[in-house]
Amino acid sequence: MTIEAPETVEVDTKTVACDGGLEHPRVWLTIGEEGFVECPYCDKKFVLKEGAGHGH
Repeated sequence: MTIEAPETVEVDTKTVACDGGLEHPRVWLTIGEEGFVECPYCDKKFVLKEGAGHGH
């Protein structure tokens, strides 16, 4: 059985919401200095687009 890789999404803001496609409760996540955050429920990865979230 093959395990599907978690989805990766590029975003423009440091605060993102994930509801796992309604598979889990909506959670709000904050991207830190590392430039990404992963959902603790579904492992979806949110990556901050280059140059975003820095007040430009």
